[in-house]
Amino acid sequence: MTERLVVLSDIWGVKKGLWITSYLGYLQQYYNIVFYDIQQLANIDLAIKSEENLHQAFVEEGIDTAVAHLLKKEKEPSHYLAFSTGGTIAWKAALKGVPMKSLYAVSATRVRLEDVKPSCPTSLVFGGEDAYRPDADWAEKIGLDLEILSHFGHECYADEKIIGKVCRDLLAAITTKETIAKKAV
Repeated sequence: MTERLVVLSDIWGVKKGLWITSYLGYLQQYYNIVFYDIQQLANIDLAIKSEENLHQAFVEEGIDTAVAHLLKKEKEPSHYLAFSTGGTIAWKAALKGVPMKSLYAVSATRVRLEDVKPSCPTSLVFGGEDAYRPDADWAEKIGLDLEILSHFGHECYADEKIIGKVCRDLLAAITTKETIAKKAV
């Protein structure tokens, strides 16, 4: 039986997200994938889609709107892969009750403002050059390990090396579970 993977984009959604097709290409043969463009999930439709305007729209209402929509749409326990603000949306959705088997978030810098972690297995990956990534004190306080990728910035998730690494991590997680299940039979 194929595991379900919910993928949440970064703030650019599919507009600047050609990199997302690499993830989907790698993972579609192993997962039943559901993809959300978080601009659409948050009902954000700006005339001028600058990074500053998008960020402001997400912080003001977009994150909460996207979380509310996930709560309505996602009832089946699934694995989540999320990027940047998408990771923050997934984190908050897990805390509000969206059923998650696991959360793998890359560059979800706004989680540094959270003080409670999701109850599912959670992996957080950040570029070492990302000025807004959570620090070691936050990670210790919240009880999670951070994986820091040296020499990468915030948009590390768009780099082919990181795409391969993230996909291998996700595939290792399900193949390990399948191997354990087969041994139990």
